[in-house]
Amino acid sequence: MTIDQKTTGAMRCGFLSTLGAFALNKRGVAAIEFALIAPILFAMYFLTLEFGQAIDVNKKLSRAANMAGDLVAQQPSITASEVDAVMKIGSAIMKPYNRSMPTMTLTAIEVTDEQNPKIKVVWSRELKNGTASTGLPKGSTTTLPEELNIKGAFYIRASAALGYKPILTWSKDGTKSTGLTAMAGLDNLQMSERFYLRPRMSSTVPCDDC
Repeated sequence: MTIDQKTTGAMRCGFLSTLGAFALNKRGVAAIEFALIAPILFAMYFLTLEFGQAIDVNKKLSRAANMAGDLVAQQPSITASEVDAVMKIGSAIMKPYNRSMPTMTLTAIEVTDEQNPKIKVVWSRELKNGTASTGLPKGSTTTLPEELNIKGAFYIRASAALGYKPILTWSKDGTKSTGLTAMAGLDNLQMSERFYLRPRMSSTVPCDDC
């Protein structure tokens, strides 16, 4: 056997020995498994975190709308500035979430006492981007759930809506960024809540300057 054949044989044996050692090395297998699984685990963690925050924000939105409507329903009468203050208090419930601002609307609705009752807006105020203004026009028609369509009834409808922005796709300067939730189409998740409340202190809640 020549020297070259001996060298080639030694190299072949060394390679096979190294390959066998790598196959038997559990640390190498664990490293490969971690590299494959880690991205999936991180994705699941961040998505779970985002969904948890979204559920919490939705609960706050529901609480804000219900509280605002309930405060108005407790008044025998109210003014536009008082309605606006109530909506701002409701918006404050959303803290510490501040990546977007909710739109809140408080509307007084009456069902006319006619043979064919109409559902009319008595007054309405809206808070959007922190600015209060008139909501639905007075005297305009609106809708009610079928079970609330009772002649002569009066309701305060409290509505709140929010475009939820996940923290993974949000930037302080408002620039849209990419992330797992953006890829899933959840970078502007629309939330809304609505409540109907009956007046507590009187049959109606008038607002002369609304």
